[in-house]
Amino acid sequence: MTRERLYLFDTTLRDGAQTTGVDFSLEDKRRIAAMLDALGVDYIEGGYPGANVIDSEFFADDPGLRRATLTAFGMTKRAGRSLANDPLFQAILQAKAGAICLVAKAWDYHVRVALGISNADNLEGIAESVAAIVASKREAMIDCEHFFDGYKHHPEYALAVAKCAYGAGARWVVLCDTNGGALPHEIAAIVAEVARHVPGTHLGIHTHNDTENAVANTLAAVRAGARQIQGALNGLGERCGNANLTSLIPTLLLKGDFADRFTTGVTAQSLKSLTQASRLLDELLNRAPNRQAPYVGAAAFATKAGIHASAILKEPATYEHVAPESVGNWRRVLVSDQAGRSNLLHELQRLGIPVDKDGPRLGDLLLQVTAREATGYAYEGADASFELLARRLLGGVPNYFHVKSFRVEVERRYDATGRLITVSEASVKANIAGGEEVWSVAEGNGPVNALDQALRKDLGRYQSLIKDVELADYKVRILTGGSEAITRVLVESRDKRTGERWCTVGVSANIVDASFEALVDSITYKLLRAGAPV
Repeated sequence: MTRERLYLFDTTLRDGAQTTGVDFSLEDKRRIAAMLDALGVDYIEGGYPGANVIDSEFFADDPGLRRATLTAFGMTKRAGRSLANDPLFQAILQAKAGAICLVAKAWDYHVRVALGISNADNLEGIAESVAAIVASKREAMIDCEHFFDGYKHHPEYALAVAKCAYGAGARWVVLCDTNGGALPHEIAAIVAEVARHVPGTHLGIHTHNDTENAVANTLAAVRAGARQIQGALNGLGERCGNANLTSLIPTLLLKGDFADRFTTGVTAQSLKSLTQASRLLDELLNRAPNRQAPYVGAAAFATKAGIHASAILKEPATYEHVAPESVGNWRRVLVSDQAGRSNLLHELQRLGIPVDKDGPRLGDLLLQVTAREATGYAYEGADASFELLARRLLGGVPNYFHVKSFRVEVERRYDATGRLITVSEASVKANIAGGEEVWSVAEGNGPVNALDQALRKDLGRYQSLIKDVELADYKVRILTGGSEAITRVLVESRDKRTGERWCTVGVSANIVDASFEALVDSITYKLLRAGAPV
């Protein structure tokens, strides 16, 4: 059976830029566009030329996309003005883009209240704007804003907007759940009705995640006839986000109900870059990746219970709905106090640490993990510390450096301008393998940051290997009450150059001591991974 083509429209750089706390630089936009192009999406909406400097600069030059169509976003012409006398519309027409997507009001309530014009004037503006784009030899698209709300209140007018855009020559008429309040059964029924008037091969869907249904709504629209899918990588977008392409793409390619009926521009090979693309986006935005994200999250294929781990080792399909390798992710069998020998054996095999499954050393490691977790350690979230523990017991870890002492001082005082400030200063004295002694002092934003800066300031001949390492996240948990409470610290580090992240753990009655233990593990792990010589 011939499969129908689905077209993927990415709006990470436009709608995703409306995410709270997200600001793309020009270089960010170029890198993300290249990444999306390599992944295999069909359209990349780069922003709104004329609305801000970065978007205008982005569209001023050809970004060199190999297969995706660069798309500019804008609005239909303003009522009461000619096309030639509308500067924002003219800026869109000047953009170096192969397609232009215009937003148009599809709810008569918005036409009356937001635009202050008649329904007929709105339709006239849509028709003229689409015709102008078609005349410029670009693909024209119309985002029918608030379409589903508009259809519920005045279906005849919402349909009139869709038919007007299609009749004027729009390649795609995109139905938008702008408020994100529609549910899958509503989306399915309304899209099916619209498909009776506008061919499904010209219908798109744009959903928001305000009811946690954006992905489900998008899939419902596809089943009802829509053939263009709009969304954003990692679900970025205004308020609760857009439909998450990181979830939609593998579902379309790997689930039979869709894979057997449809094809996309994403190949099985490029799908393997999805996890990397997801995490690179988070790196560029300086955000911690969502560990629970479907398909690409660190926990997406993680198993903690020993009985599950045993089954996975025998047959992965027992607890995995798809192969993690298909999306560039990997299987993780977590090591914890709930784990058994199967968990340990799998994790050691993944790390490339040889061990006899029936030998005593595996049992010794299990006993050590259990004993340490009884005192407060948690290795399921600190894979780097677990690897160091295992290699020290089973394979050996070089003694790159030995910390002889460290000191932290916190001083609250007035600076030269009379402003009250708190300053943290740390010093670390260490012996480097080979006998060199180093002593570093650094200031930081708090005692832990000061210790981190001092530890990484000078490690002698290892300094070049850790110059790109930085503290990415820091979590503290108090395990027992009272003045002698046991504290567990989880530190997440990252390499700014490669984007690699790893987690380490420290436990102590002293929060600074626990933090320093995790920091030392972090640096040691980096040196181990880099193959540093002793």
